[in-house]
Amino acid sequence: MSSRPKIIINRLDAERLQRLIDQASEKDHFVADCLEEELERGEVINPEDMPPDVVSMNSQVQFTDLARNRQMTRTLVYPHALADTEDGISVMAPIGAGLIGLRVGDEAEWPLPNGEVARLRIDAVLWQPEREGQLHR
Repeated sequence: MSSRPKIIINRLDAERLQRLIDQASEKDHFVADCLEEELERGEVINPEDMPPDVVSMNSQVQFTDLARNRQMTRTLVYPHALADTEDGISVMAPIGAGLIGLRVGDEAEWPLPNGEVARLRIDAVLWQPEREGQLHR
């Protein structure tokens, strides 16, 4: 990744994401490879130690797509939970994978399968399971 701040990920998310990566279908290979690269370079911590301004799984995050100058609010979910989450974005979607582990104020470039690069800025973590004491969600 060319412009990517250091990420922080909780241990349970890292374990679940690695299983997801290991089971990725051919169509999800691009995102899975990028996500695995991030997990390898990220700082893995216990859920109870997660800073409150970091995007973790099931967090509701407000972010700006700087390339399109468009602000969005989405909840970062695993693919199986997408249908049950009104504002959900899958961690296996290119933009979803680019959000995990970033902090409020971080800006990052994230590769897209079509060769373009998304530029994202984290504006707010509106809800985070760890911050709410839901450490095993």
